[in-house]
Amino acid sequence: MHKILRIAKREYKAAVRTKGFIIGLVLAPVLMGGSGIAMVLFEKHVDTTDKKIVVIDHSGLVAPVLEQAAKNRNENEIHDKITGKKIKPAFIVEIEDPQENDLNAQRLALSKRVRSKEIHAFLEINENVLHPDTSHAARIAYYAENASMDELRGWFGWPINNYLRRQRLESAGVNPDAVRNLFDWIDIEGMGLVSTDEETGEIIEARRSSEGEALLIPLVFGMMMFMMIMMGAMPLLSAVMEEKNQRIAEVMLGSVKPSEFMAGKVIGGVGVSLTASLVYIVIGSLSTSRMGLTELVPYHLIPWFLSYMLLAIILFGSLNAALGSACNDQKDAQQLSFPAMIPAMIPMFVLIPVIREPLGTLATAMSLIPFWTPVVMLLRLGTPVEIPAWQPWVGLAGMILFTMFGVWAGGRIFRIGILMQGRPPRLADLVRWAIRG
Repeated sequence: MHKILRIAKREYKAAVRTKGFIIGLVLAPVLMGGSGIAMVLFEKHVDTTDKKIVVIDHSGLVAPVLEQAAKNRNENEIHDKITGKKIKPAFIVEIEDPQENDLNAQRLALSKRVRSKEIHAFLEINENVLHPDTSHAARIAYYAENASMDELRGWFGWPINNYLRRQRLESAGVNPDAVRNLFDWIDIEGMGLVSTDEETGEIIEARRSSEGEALLIPLVFGMMMFMMIMMGAMPLLSAVMEEKNQRIAEVMLGSVKPSEFMAGKVIGGVGVSLTASLVYIVIGSLSTSRMGLTELVPYHLIPWFLSYMLLAIILFGSLNAALGSACNDQKDAQQLSFPAMIPAMIPMFVLIPVIREPLGTLATAMSLIPFWTPVVMLLRLGTPVEIPAWQPWVGLAGMILFTMFGVWAGGRIFRIGILMQGRPPRLADLVRWAIRG
């Protein structure tokens, strides 16, 4: 045991004393949450270039309404109330009479104007839009280079539909002002569940629930688990390969058994991941405390996180160390590194489906498959939904059993592979070594 700890200590120091570890510790969460940070940073950076839109109105009713609505918006909404700075683009509506004899030519000419950036888009309103007898008669088409993602298309919907509602009410003999609130939209506020204080028995009111909060907590724990696996287990493949290639492993094996050598490497990886995770947990707790958001931190998940992480690093670390022992050079290691990463990467493709349906068949099944249990089970536990109490324990038991098997199989491969020279690793060889030893 003393020899294993000495190897683990050497491996741990070699990892945490490098600049790469410090840089990775800082950059990993930045890169993982880069899209969210970018959205916050660039949220207020809006293109304020004026947007010109041509309207072809076959009904002759709606175009003047759009022109007036755009004028009102440009006067009241596009400048900051305090500084007077322009913060939104102006919408300029140009009305063009429809060329009924050759509409396709008119659409083509306007499309060319859009491509040349002379106008931003053009809108075509059907003749019977006020009282349509078919869905096609009510058609309003918005033509632009990226129409599906264009926010301007959504803005046009408000003045058009408000005007059409008023006209239809008037034609039905109803005063629109008398039913002004008829079409007001009422948001449904998302709330959690009411609970009781276990100590006092008092009823605790439900907290307001937001989609951002529901996504943030499981995503943070799931992504952090993935980072720890990548940081503590995956580097063992190249590290073992380098020591084997440089004959360091042969020298080490003169005083320790192959199993002790591999155990020391894996325990060193566990130490690296524990250090990084504790740094993130402490910094996260202090930051949320200073911001007054302590209630958002799910402290009950930390023991689950550490338990699953410990087993995940041992499992993936043993398998990566075994694969590294079978490699003779960097080329062999590169060929095996991606296949070794696939089991850890698969949960990354189902993050949102699992968070949205934590009790679904997909989420439940994946969380009980040992390779994916650490990430997927934490995603499920991080949601506001109550997960059946037996499932985390079954997942943990499955991880323990599968980790024992992984260490056993990895040790048998490591024992043979670390002394094998000159022959590139093949899947059949690895399987045979694991079975026969």
